[in-house]
Amino acid sequence: MHTTFLSSTPSISKHHGKVSADEAIFSIIIPSWNNLELLKVCIASLKKNSRYSHQIIVHLNEGADGSKAWVESEGLDFTYSAENIGICYAMNLARTLASTDLLVYFNDDMYACPDWDFWLYEEVKKQTSSYYFLSATMIEPRETRNSCVIAPFDFGSGPHDFNETALLEKFHLMQKSDWHGATWPPSVVPTMLWDLVGGYSTEFSPGMYSDPDFSMKLWELGVRQFKGVGKSRVYHFMSKSTGKLTFKKNGSHMFLHKWGITSNVFAKYYLNRGKDWIIPAKTPMNSVPLKIRRWLSNVKRKFI
Repeated sequence: MHTTFLSSTPSISKHHGKVSADEAIFSIIIPSWNNLELLKVCIASLKKNSRYSHQIIVHLNEGADGSKAWVESEGLDFTYSAENIGICYAMNLARTLASTDLLVYFNDDMYACPDWDFWLYEEVKKQTSSYYFLSATMIEPRETRNSCVIAPFDFGSGPHDFNETALLEKFHLMQKSDWHGATWPPSVVPTMLWDLVGGYSTEFSPGMYSDPDFSMKLWELGVRQFKGVGKSRVYHFMSKSTGKLTFKKNGSHMFLHKWGITSNVFAKYYLNRGKDWIIPAKTPMNSVPLKIRRWLSNVKRKFI
């Protein structure tokens, strides 16, 4: 298989931060691609607004904007690749530095609201097995018809116009219940479970549709607890890295060919994405609408 992402071997650099492995609750992995100003806001929010201590691991793609020197000066654990190797390789590489039993995927274009970690960890403590996947709830400045997020609430599009004061005053006033269909960051999964399904599938590099693919791998393993936590909140500046990509594989087509159904069918009929949380997901009944959607998926699969 030809790849354009690993023409040079990624190097791993390890720095000991101020949080020991015994103190940390989460190992938070943050892939970053020349987004130094956003990364600074992200890391500052995690340090300022987390109730618990966590291990923070950054994967730096290129680091051509001074982010490598900054991460080193902050004493954070990090991995580094001289080229952009994408989300999938970045996550899998950074995972090798994780020291806790709980792995959190966090994007560098997100700001952690106060107690984001407390509410996620409260949900973790309720779990009766290690078979779960949880997500925090994003607040976004634009409406995208995504029923899993809180929108539109515009507190800025980046560090240059970010109204942190207003966000901190209002983020907890917005109504949002727990919801079905967790697939994307910020997310927490037992490290054991991550390893069991092999992390992110690198055939999806640089990363389009790697999130639902990961959830489908968990589903195939038997996970049914895909829960979004309404009280755990982050502000999302929205697509500050993916928007820079000039090359993107058609992840939706890859998902369809790999799993035999579209990601939309998986989200709607299996994960019940966006509905208020009631009970863990169940294997869907073979209803007429689902039969039709499966048939259409099969037809589409033959022609793309």
